[in-house]
Amino acid sequence: MTSVHADPTPSQAPPDSVEDVQSLLRNQAYITDRGLAIAIFLALKLQRPLFLEGEAGVGKTEIARALATGLNTDLIRLQCYEGLDVNHAVYEWNHTRQLLEIRLMEARHDNEDRSGAELDLFDPQFLIKRPLLEAIDESRDRAPVLLIDELDRADEEFEGFLLELLGDYQVTIPELGTFRAAHRPVVVITSNRTREVHDALKRRCLYYWVDYPDYQKEMQIVSARLPEAPRQLAQQVTSFVQELRDTELYKIPGVSETLDWTSALMALNMRELEPEVIDDTLGIMLKYQDDIEAVRGEPVRALLERSQNRGPRRGGRRG
Repeated sequence: MTSVHADPTPSQAPPDSVEDVQSLLRNQAYITDRGLAIAIFLALKLQRPLFLEGEAGVGKTEIARALATGLNTDLIRLQCYEGLDVNHAVYEWNHTRQLLEIRLMEARHDNEDRSGAELDLFDPQFLIKRPLLEAIDESRDRAPVLLIDELDRADEEFEGFLLELLGDYQVTIPELGTFRAAHRPVVVITSNRTREVHDALKRRCLYYWVDYPDYQKEMQIVSARLPEAPRQLAQQVTSFVQELRDTELYKIPGVSETLDWTSALMALNMRELEPEVIDDTLGIMLKYQDDIEAVRGEPVRALLERSQNRGPRRGGRRG
């Protein structure tokens, strides 16, 4: 659960066209196809949440980061997990400070009546704002980007609360009243599809499936994010990863693994792929020992040969 604050300069005006969205993201080294750019443009224009679904590592979270930076606004991230509740997602009271206040009052032998003391204890100074409340803070001078990351990891009960919040963009705290967003946040919700998210929530959102990129797009991503990478190495890495995604694996490497592997090979001063180096660095791409053992050795050599012979691939792999 993090918040990244924008520069104090004025926020960037929302894009006027789909092409402006692509340009805005490209300036943040995020390469997107037209379909995704249309979904983002409409989410901004219609002020609707954007629900992004796809395999882990295809760049869903990075979209929110790139948007926040491109629009020069705050990024507020809520990382979902099993057992996530209102206290961790919306607000809670700072019980330690409240207890300290009580002890200070007792030390001063304060004679005020108890009802007045209790009201003082529920002052905003004792309120801890969690990401969802922070995103609709009335004091904000610009709309933040609210990233609700990996919603599929949270419980269904939390989905119900989120559905209510996204309906009115307001939260009621019994002791203080109702907080309403002065500027509706740009909401990006991601899911790795470890379970199905309820249809009622999806209907509130604009939906887009983020697929693995094809060769041309992944090469553009590598070139944009790692411009210092040797061209031949970037091409070979991209072709190899594209070929690897057609292998029967427990966990297929995403774009983030492509970038990590390219960076690691550069750190090893490699300018082209060699079978021995691939064997030694498989753990950067593959995170399960069974997958590593299934690929290491002769399969790596076969994959490398096929990737070099087949040339650029077209079409992403469907998850």
